[in-house]
Amino acid sequence: MISIAAVRGRARGVGSEFALACDLRFASLEKAVFGQPEVGIGVIPGGGAIERLPLLASRARSLEIIAGAADFNAATAERYGWINRAIPDAEFESWIDALARRIASFDKQAWSAAKELVNRHTVPKPEDQVESEKLFFSALSWADYRECGPKLRAKGIGKRGDFELNFGERLGEP
Repeated sequence: MISIAAVRGRARGVGSEFALACDLRFASLEKAVFGQPEVGIGVIPGGGAIERLPLLASRARSLEIIAGAADFNAATAERYGWINRAIPDAEFESWIDALARRIASFDKQAWSAAKELVNRHTVPKPEDQVESEKLFFSALSWADYRECGPKLRAKGIGKRGDFELNFGERLGEP
């Protein structure tokens, strides 16, 4: 099987990590936003971003994404390698559907073998992800994380509005 993430909205934290776990990632050029805000709230990404993002976007860009905790539009995410392609929203669904049908029309043994060989060099080792997940869960007890919750609630996290929509930019505000 080849998994395809089609992002037409915000994919932050675990949403971004879910997309990173897919084989292919496509996003609406006008509507998609990506982010890894965990460091900004006092923890680390725990769902695979630490392992997968550097393989796609490089070490330096991954540090910018993870340590900076900002939002990224689809054009930047594409340029960084976070996603395969940013597609104009008017063409989004039809383009992805055509690609999925094209792949499905090919010999399954051929693309399965090709995927297996590519995975040998590009998929993180499970033990590495287990290590970062353990650190993520221990980070939930860090003082900065515990202090961050009330501050974020006061700013409007979890409520409809500007703070939630622009979380990556608003996160670093005093």
